[in-house]
Amino acid sequence: MFASYLIGLREGLEAALVVSILVAFLVKSERRDRLPLVWAGVGFAVVLSIGFGALLTFTAAHLASQQQELFDAVASLAATVFVTFMVFWMRTAARRMSGELREKLSDALQLGATAVAVVAFLAVVREGLETALLWFAAVQGATTSASPLIGISLGLLTAVAIGWGLYRSALRINLTKFFTWTGLLLILVAAGIFKYGVHDLQEAGVLPGLATHAFDISGVLDPGAWYSTLLSGMFNITPEPSVLETIAWVAYAAPVLFLFLRPSGRTPARPVPASAQPAS
Repeated sequence: MFASYLIGLREGLEAALVVSILVAFLVKSERRDRLPLVWAGVGFAVVLSIGFGALLTFTAAHLASQQQELFDAVASLAATVFVTFMVFWMRTAARRMSGELREKLSDALQLGATAVAVVAFLAVVREGLETALLWFAAVQGATTSASPLIGISLGLLTAVAIGWGLYRSALRINLTKFFTWTGLLLILVAAGIFKYGVHDLQEAGVLPGLATHAFDISGVLDPGAWYSTLLSGMFNITPEPSVLETIAWVAYAAPVLFLFLRPSGRTPARPVPASAQPAS
């Protein structure tokens, strides 16, 4: 539930910010007549994303045991790639995202009604498809189907509320810190998803060593305790992981966290001394 909530909050807020930028641009441009087209594009993107998530769930449920393990493994590895790309992309693209969206929507207004709906659809559908894939990969180890659905629903509702508050200027948050902290948590979630993908490959017989455990902390980590459920559901930390699962978790988390947390390395430009400036 916690991992699903984080995915819904992070991805939902990105989509909410995109929609608020498009709506604010049309309102300030006195083109409110195009707002229904934006909502139509957003609605179609939401429907397509829900359909994609349903398709993943339906496909996994109707496969044979070994095929299901392979399908889950591929989905987990793909989700790991997407979430890694997404957290690093937001660090570089967040500042110019608003200007690019306004430019695309301005061009679309000149092309016609369909173009406006397409811009809104493309701006939101990427977040929606990523959310569906990440959610599917994150809940493969869940014991019930209700908790992940509740978690992602609450995360999306929270994101919509925050996005509305930001649009109405009723709420102010430091988006840089927000995306940094949620990106940090999502990297740990992605490490757990990657670990689970390796576990699925072991269960499918593609990788060896399923019965070779790296350690056993079942005596310390009570499976029935709330903190065990939190660690398992959020970061896929289990009492008896295999050696290969542990290597996969560390091999992903260590370098990605290092690259994500290291300073950008940018240094402010030094002013040129007056003696070095050319004479006018």
